[in-house]
Amino acid sequence: MSGEFLLKLAAETFAERKAAYGNASDLFDGIAKRWSMTLGTQVTADQVAMCMIDLKMARLAHDPRHADSILDVAGYAACLHEVTSKGGQT
Repeated sequence: MSGEFLLKLAAETFAERKAAYGNASDLFDGIAKRWSMTLGTQVTADQVAMCMIDLKMARLAHDPRHADSILDVAGYAACLHEVTSKGGQT
């Protein structure tokens, strides 16, 4: 799969997830609140996105060709952009 095709597929997947779960900013804020309670320390939406990217990177360390994890890194990077720009206005 070409890099360009992967990014198009990531954009399609991102749009599907947005339709299913709402915008990334609200979703990741909610996850951050849950993780904050679970961990007993303040977690932010951008930290959630970075941790999800890190999870996928850890999996890629075992198989750097695993297309699903590469796709997920691209998707979580888009989520990180949305949560840091609060809704993707930039």
